[in-house]
Amino acid sequence: MGNLDLVVIIIIGANILMSLKGFNDFSFFEKYKFNVGGLRRGEQIRMLTSGFLHVDMTHLFFNMLTLYFFAPVVLSFAGNIKFLVIYFGSLLVGNLFSLFFHKDEYHYSAVGASGAVSGIIYAGILFRPDMSLYLMFIPIPIPAYVFGIGYLLYSIFGMKNRVGNIGHDAHFGGAVGGYIITLILAPWLFQENPLMIGLLAIPILILFILQKLGKL
Repeated sequence: MGNLDLVVIIIIGANILMSLKGFNDFSFFEKYKFNVGGLRRGEQIRMLTSGFLHVDMTHLFFNMLTLYFFAPVVLSFAGNIKFLVIYFGSLLVGNLFSLFFHKDEYHYSAVGASGAVSGIIYAGILFRPDMSLYLMFIPIPIPAYVFGIGYLLYSIFGMKNRVGNIGHDAHFGGAVGGYIITLILAPWLFQENPLMIGLLAIPILILFILQKLGKL
């Protein structure tokens, strides 16, 4: 994988510093977390800052570990500027999904880089659909596109059934953001991997249909 690019080191460092501050400063955490009521009052900065706060060290560790593994793949194809566009674009789209699905829940709150990281995961899958992933407790490699489709389908299930204390909508939105932004920035993928683009679009279409039918 080689050395991490400076841009990734800065992002990981910012996540660590802000999260540590949030762990020890309740007012700081409350001021900058994603909160529907705060956003409805015009505190739009929360759309960005919430992506650099985490609930605890485990939450922070796994998000940064995932970013550590996937960022080099995206950087090798996209470069620094486009990587940043995908990362922050996915973060914002993930939070927009959360706001859309919880717009009337004024007390709904969330934190974490999961939306941004999900976008980087999906960008990586689009750039390298042939790569395989190894997950804990599963001793065999999983094709990246299988993981991608399964991840979004599980996120839909989680959104529909409110599974766990997890922001499934932000995860899904971040992945969708990464998917769309990557295709805009790298249109050559339509020629290189049209089948994979179509397969990864299936869960997005399912979500759209379920929303239209009022099933979410």
